[in-house]
Amino acid sequence: MIKYKDNLYKMMQDNKVQIFDTTLRDGEQVPGCKLDTKQKLVIAERLDLLGVNVIEAGFPVSSPGDFKSVSEIAKIIKNATVCGLTRAVENDIKVAAEALKFAKYPRIHTGIGTSDSHIKFKFNSTREAVIERAVKAVSYSKSFVEDVEFYAEDAGRTDNEFLARVCEAVIKAGATVLNIPDTTGYCLPEEYGAKMKYLRENVKGIEKVILSCHCHNDLGMATANSIAGVINGARQIECTINGIGERAGNTALEEVVMVLKQHPYLNLETSINTKLLYDTSILVRESMGMPVQPNKAIVGANAFAHSSGIHQDGVIKNRETYEIMDPEDVGVTESAIILTARSGRAALAYRAKKIGYELTKVQLDVAYTSFLEFADKQKEIKDDDIHAIMKVVNKISKIVMA
Repeated sequence: MIKYKDNLYKMMQDNKVQIFDTTLRDGEQVPGCKLDTKQKLVIAERLDLLGVNVIEAGFPVSSPGDFKSVSEIAKIIKNATVCGLTRAVENDIKVAAEALKFAKYPRIHTGIGTSDSHIKFKFNSTREAVIERAVKAVSYSKSFVEDVEFYAEDAGRTDNEFLARVCEAVIKAGATVLNIPDTTGYCLPEEYGAKMKYLRENVKGIEKVILSCHCHNDLGMATANSIAGVINGARQIECTINGIGERAGNTALEEVVMVLKQHPYLNLETSINTKLLYDTSILVRESMGMPVQPNKAIVGANAFAHSSGIHQDGVIKNRETYEIMDPEDVGVTESAIILTARSGRAALAYRAKKIGYELTKVQLDVAYTSFLEFADKQKEIKDDDIHAIMKVVNKISKIVMA
């Protein structure tokens, strides 16, 4: 009990945003991304090292394999809270509690749909009946663990007044965290932020719990919505490495963490060791066989790559002219200068120097003419091509080797 209370106190510090990683649960629901227990353990240990506050290890009742994975993860995680997902069903909750029994900091994550669409078409029920089921689920979860997170599925499309009633009821039942999911990725940032603000101002007992953002990326706004949520009082963001997840994916962990890091005036911090972000991204993409698009923010191959001559010249002179982040802050060795037909003399000289050629102005002019001939024939100039260009130049003038 003391451990739990100490951990909850740390979570509720005003300027600390908790990072709840659901790569192993929501992320693994992507078709073709199934992991075995051994792979999950490797990723879970990396997430703990990364500084994630909560690891949603799986949905224990869904299969024997998921139960085993959650149980094994619970045994090895030293710092993070280990969380298991359930529906508002007694057996789900009981099974999750069993899977989490070895966790240092266990959390049961239970909930039910609260939008009129879910209530009518998914449950064929009523608002009052849904509140009753929510309260029972939280109360039953509380009989196993102190830390109970409640999710109001499809909260993004739930009427705010009713959502506030649900939240107030589950707080009274013992919920410690309230997850307000934009399940369908429909909300606009202003709308989602306003929803958090409404709950902060209209739910009795809200100061006793942590409000959590769980946003999907169907309209490309998961990161923006999550940031709007924490600006308006939420103190937990639920996210995945590389933004993987059902349909268009979840909020990308690396994006929200770096948004908060790069905007210190927000006075919001995370415990993430950002220098491990790139390697963690590689681990997840290779384990799941899920490539990351080259232009993906923070961890994509082109995130710190420059091919425009104007941009290259600026970055070579001062990295901050076109980069708002130091690549080393996310674990990338350095910015990449990609040579193409759009590159200028400065970029060619920079890349040539990297492989041993110190060019005079006259030599650079000759090399650049040859470079443009190469560049017109292929998309990108590699180091081998530069060596070939230097051979051409060497016939005209003597190259001084660095």
